[in-house]
Amino acid sequence: MTSKYAGGCEHIHTTSDVDPIDVHTCHCSVCKRVTGQDTTHVAFFNHGDLDVDNEGGLKRQPFNDQNPDGPLELCTCATCGNPIMLDDKQHRIRVIVPNLMGHDSAAMPATYHAFYDPATGVPRPDDGRPVHEGLRPDFVWPQGY
Repeated sequence: MTSKYAGGCEHIHTTSDVDPIDVHTCHCSVCKRVTGQDTTHVAFFNHGDLDVDNEGGLKRQPFNDQNPDGPLELCTCATCGNPIMLDDKQHRIRVIVPNLMGHDSAAMPATYHAFYDPATGVPRPDDGRPVHEGLRPDFVWPQGY
């Protein structure tokens, strides 16, 4: 059976049949530092909606090296080193960066720009999607467990 969303690497697979709860283009400094990209296409799934078939094969490290006790962990494959997902230690969300984590970016298009900061000097995005200084105003963090 195939899943609506599937990615990962040869050793670890992430799948979901449930749509992400948020998909945005991120402009934050942490994403820029971790991915090396000017902007990052990000998809948030409810924690329980993104399955991982080999969690024991994940190597976990802080997502934000400047806040190592923060809630997000970057999970890479312990065998090949490919990035697999971001996992929330509070079990609220799991995050996919489609173009880096083996997922189809077109299947989950970004609907807005998040964490845009005009003080960076980068021109404000003008592609017609809303631009916010944080997550979209109606975003509600899921309950952890």
